[in-house]
Amino acid sequence: MVGPSITDDERRLANRRLQVGFVVLVGLSGGLVALQAGASPLGIAAAVGGGAILGGVLLLWLRRWSAQFRRDTNRRRPRR
Repeated sequence: MVGPSITDDERRLANRRLQVGFVVLVGLSGGLVALQAGASPLGIAAAVGGGAILGGVLLLWLRRWSAQFRRDTNRRRPRR
């Protein structure tokens, strides 16, 4: 039988990087929209901060929503 290609620590690190990247992406997206709209530097900074907060809230919601699927699929099946 073949085992997983990465360790649990590597999986946790990759998940953490993905989550941080998601929040940063949403935050920078808000800043870019503000920049395109012609906002002042303070407005751009506020948009990046607000976008990062919104990205964090969205991430929490996605983690909670996906937990209902993980409960069912992460059960290990007994060996036959």
